[in-house]
Amino acid sequence: MNHQLGHPGVVTALREAIQSAEFQAISFRDYMEICLYSEPFGYYRNERPKIGKQGDFYTSSSIGSIMGEMVASFICMQLHNDHSPQTEPVHIVEWGGGNGRMALHIMGEIKRTEPAIYARLIYTIIESSAYHRQQQRILLEEHAQIIQFASESEWFSQTPQDLVYVLANELLDAFPIHRIRYKDMLFQESYVKWQEEEQIFQEIWRLVSSHRILDFLERSKVQWLDGQIGEINLEAESWVSRVAERIQSGSCLIIDYGDTAEELFAPYRYNGTLMCYRNHQSQDNPFMHQGEQDMTSHINFSSCQLTASESGFTHCKLQTQREFLVEQGILQRLQDHYDPNPFSEVSKRNRSIRQLLLSDQMSELFKVFIASKHSLHNEKKVSR
Repeated sequence: MNHQLGHPGVVTALREAIQSAEFQAISFRDYMEICLYSEPFGYYRNERPKIGKQGDFYTSSSIGSIMGEMVASFICMQLHNDHSPQTEPVHIVEWGGGNGRMALHIMGEIKRTEPAIYARLIYTIIESSAYHRQQQRILLEEHAQIIQFASESEWFSQTPQDLVYVLANELLDAFPIHRIRYKDMLFQESYVKWQEEEQIFQEIWRLVSSHRILDFLERSKVQWLDGQIGEINLEAESWVSRVAERIQSGSCLIIDYGDTAEELFAPYRYNGTLMCYRNHQSQDNPFMHQGEQDMTSHINFSSCQLTASESGFTHCKLQTQREFLVEQGILQRLQDHYDPNPFSEVSKRNRSIRQLLLSDQMSELFKVFIASKHSLHNEKKVSR
């Protein structure tokens, strides 16, 4: 097995964390957090391009402007159904906006089709990477007057607001996860230690001691096979419940790859869903290229849905990306734009629509989870 070490700065940070830890080992969750988020060389902190041809992976916003347009269409539709005063500000809050393309497409579409809504819009970007914030400022210059940047803690500390639409596009899959194995009728957690002789990071397994993990396993009611490995994303649950506290009315949209708990812990997922991406190549060894490869795992939408309901969201809906796009009228856009010239803007757009709808990778694997709360104006109208 290739154990090529990654960025020296990240490797040093890992070794220092391991040296100062009890048992000279850190949990896989902490290992993943350092690989992805340690300053300044962690994967999401360094200045290497991540998205697109020069990067390591593509996102739905890399494929034309359609995904952003459909999200814009969803938000505008919600606002028309809401019956709140048309003077109230509309808040779109995008987490981890990457290079800013999704924001560009959303604001561009609202400005073009719903200028009255655009006039009420405040677009907040919560982006922890200084490199990405800089990219976003340049790309989104034409919308500068309605954009604000906030840190996670700043946004969470504000009072709840009406008409808040939170967007997390491929955000939760990169939260650090606990890696769990079921062995001899007991649950174990993955830890990482440093092997000085071989100069490698090595995975070891210890009995689960965290009450939160044990509670999660107790709740999930899933049958594990002996030796089966799976991931538990406690951070995703915390994030959903904290977002719920900030939304008085509005919706939270999570666009990501994942599935229900039954699917994620099914026998065919015997080794879990953790994957690493580098230069558009995928592999499942997280113990190499530290800080130089993306690490992700599938989202457990059953746990997101349970948390959303417990946290005050009144309507939850999970659908495939394809179902969401069709519901927002994507086929209408395909039919309305026929052009025989394969190099025209219209043809390129049609190709990107087909790619989002037909590509197995994105259309079925990707899900759109929507959790909503209705405003008091709407509740009164409904209850009459």
